[in-house]
Amino acid sequence: MSIWWSLHLRREAASVPLARRLLLGTMETAGVDPDVSYDLSLALSEACANAVEHGGESGPQDSTAAYRVTAYLDGEKCRIEVTDSGPGFPPVRPRPTPVEAESGRGLGLIQELADHVQIGNKPGRGAVVSFDKILKWRKDAPLMAV
Repeated sequence: MSIWWSLHLRREAASVPLARRLLLGTMETAGVDPDVSYDLSLALSEACANAVEHGGESGPQDSTAAYRVTAYLDGEKCRIEVTDSGPGFPPVRPRPTPVEAESGRGLGLIQELADHVQIGNKPGRGAVVSFDKILKWRKDAPLMAV
């Protein structure tokens, strides 16, 4: 069985927990292992926080800009994509942020939590962060992949 959904969200801090709760609810209903669900929800939170902070034309104070979250649970894998309409990523990325830094660790955290990560720019304008993870299922999973 496959499940997918897509959200068009305003660049507001309140949108981050909304996306996370929808993902967690979907995975709980499907019967995904809670540890896998937690890892993916944390990675999603980081990707959404980046879109809120950097994903608009006029900086983080522009709450009228939007971003999109799409999630696919298909068979043994979950794939999540977060796109925004900001300036995108610079051609040369800076070195990894030290773990003791107050901010800037989100992309590294996503890479640690997911099995496969793609970070880039969409054609035209904006950034795309997509990541996937192999799913583990609870024994009583109603929608477990066969």
